[in-house]
Amino acid sequence: MNRNSNIEIRLATIGDKEFIISLVPRLTEFGPPSWRDVAQMTATDTQLLSDRLLKQPAGTAIFIAEDEKGVALGFIHLQTGDDYYNREAHGHITDVIVAPEGEGRGIGRGLIEKGEEWARSQGYRWLTLSVFAQNLQAREVYKRLGYGEDMMKYVKELI
Repeated sequence: MNRNSNIEIRLATIGDKEFIISLVPRLTEFGPPSWRDVAQMTATDTQLLSDRLLKQPAGTAIFIAEDEKGVALGFIHLQTGDDYYNREAHGHITDVIVAPEGEGRGIGRGLIEKGEEWARSQGYRWLTLSVFAQNLQAREVYKRLGYGEDMMKYVKELI
């Protein structure tokens, strides 16, 4: 990792659940669209992450970034995806969240690099991620790391 060589990235265990779940609300700090229910988003992510930590299904991985004292600073949640058009399996970043005390230390970059390493180890050609259009800060980070836009999803609320 470039900015802080004292950061280690390791596989998450069930013992990391409290830390991981504590960061889930950060996923909505940017202000999701008005038709999204923030409480439902948080509950869904909390349940999915809890299940993944407990069951550790094939084709998924969660990694934790921590400093030299063992203080957790962020995590990345990965899973196998399937391309709509060519049906090719690929890696997908489901979540990447950095704790406030980890910001500006290269934690996000290190976690994404670990995700890329994981995807390569699975034999995948691609690593994808989804981001809300309103999350401009995250989108800029992804662009700097070499990720390009693919498809745009448009939504119209009908009620």
